[in-house]
Amino acid sequence: MIEIPLPDAQDHPAGETVRSFAACLASATHTPIEHLPLPDADLAGSVALWRSWLGGRGAGLVPIARPATFTWPGYWIAVLRGDDAPAAGPGAPGSQSPTRRTNRTNSTAGEAVVLLFGTPSGVVLSPQDASLLGRAAVDLPISEGYVIGALDPRLDRLPARPGAPTLRGRVEVLALAGEKAGPMRTVPAARALAGRGLEGDRYAAKAGTFTPADPRLRGYDLTLVEAEVLDDLELPGGGRLGYPDARRNVVTRGIDLNSLVGRRFRVGSVECLGQRMAEPCAHLEKLTVSGVLRPLIHRAGLRADVLTDGEIRAGDVVETID
Repeated sequence: MIEIPLPDAQDHPAGETVRSFAACLASATHTPIEHLPLPDADLAGSVALWRSWLGGRGAGLVPIARPATFTWPGYWIAVLRGDDAPAAGPGAPGSQSPTRRTNRTNSTAGEAVVLLFGTPSGVVLSPQDASLLGRAAVDLPISEGYVIGALDPRLDRLPARPGAPTLRGRVEVLALAGEKAGPMRTVPAARALAGRGLEGDRYAAKAGTFTPADPRLRGYDLTLVEAEVLDDLELPGGGRLGYPDARRNVVTRGIDLNSLVGRRFRVGSVECLGQRMAEPCAHLEKLTVSGVLRPLIHRAGLRADVLTDGEIRAGDVVETID
């Protein structure tokens, strides 16, 4: 995403809620704010215009039926209720009030609009109130929500084909947590179990926070993250995120983990399959450092299946095998 601030009221006649929604939409779509239509209309009228604008670009703006309980691994936009949403400027939101009618036709004074990301979702942009950054969606008085979706479901990123370049790096650190939300501890070596994960880790025990109830779901055995990302990570106030604090099992160096999605690779003697990016979420921010969610979007590592038993040690080679 790019960060678009709240457009100035002197330059744009729309109300603050509409201007905040526009900033969130522009940020998520990497659109300069001057290229986004910003009508002098209420929120419902503006959403209708943006749907038309997005339609010309192969996308849509889809309303969420139950936004208060919605979660989504990508970007989505939420409108916070006007009666208890935070006012513009510093200050925390008030306590939630009884559910009000959603999909209103007029914006209400005091409403706020935020951009969220991750499962569970957290605020990554809040043009009206920076104090909301990092807040979990479940803690916010959400009345309306919208997902920006492609009209064509074709996958632009297909699994790698034979002949893709060989990638190679090494294991910098291994880390395990014995229970969900428990502290991560570094270890010199760990036993990998096919279809489960690393022995002694909460996911191998099927007890992780995100362990699925359906055993057919894949991508929960092993998580990896690049040391280079953590080394360069800049957090508000100068905070740092230690290697084990990233809550990934394997910290690598010298290999592009995003390029392993859809590829088979080896960590030491253990064969793995990259399933998808391990995107950050509000849960990670809650357990680590304030402000970590946004800078880790698309940089938080890889989720992989463990295909064979074996041992992984710090210093082992990580390399593609197809």
